[in-house]
Amino acid sequence: MVIKNAKFLISVADPTKIPDYGVPEIAFAGKSNVGKSSFINFLTGNGKLARTSADPGRTRLLNYFGINGGECVFVDLPGYGFAKVSKSEKAGWGAMIEGYLTTSKNLKNVFVLLDVRHEPTADDKMLLNFLYHYNIPFTVIATKCDKLSRMQQGKRRADIASAIGIGVQNVYTVSALKKTGKEDILERLDSVLYSVKGTE
Repeated sequence: MVIKNAKFLISVADPTKIPDYGVPEIAFAGKSNVGKSSFINFLTGNGKLARTSADPGRTRLLNYFGINGGECVFVDLPGYGFAKVSKSEKAGWGAMIEGYLTTSKNLKNVFVLLDVRHEPTADDKMLLNFLYHYNIPFTVIATKCDKLSRMQQGKRRADIASAIGIGVQNVYTVSALKKTGKEDILERLDSVLYSVKGTE
């Protein structure tokens, strides 16, 4: 897939009122500060598309981005985990994420971002179990690989795969800072969006 252009479409606060653009959707999920916004900007080649922040929990809404004039839509989900907010607000984000994942008619795949340096958290595993339970296809992406040597990356990739019970080849490693791993992700997007249904 070649991403030629991307633009912000809408932010949604109510998961019962999610829009239906009639095109495939790819959702992006991960704990607060895992680098979701940076990853989306890196993938689209638009450094100002998704707002990035050093403060965990900046994304508090469902943010929709149109890709290639409507070829597909990226949906940035609220981060979970370490954000300094009230329990009630965190619960609201959880309800928003679950509401979107279980009601979107166009969702094709969830890109689950994990920090390559750390073991998957209980929240990460809860999300993955949720996706398994509802039979929602997902792709695991290990971010911030620039923080480790190539040898360390290989070990951490294997550790992550083991921790969540998938094959190591199914963990994609990227660095938005060093601009590495993009081609593999674009190929994955191709297979998700254009493969024959049931063979993904």
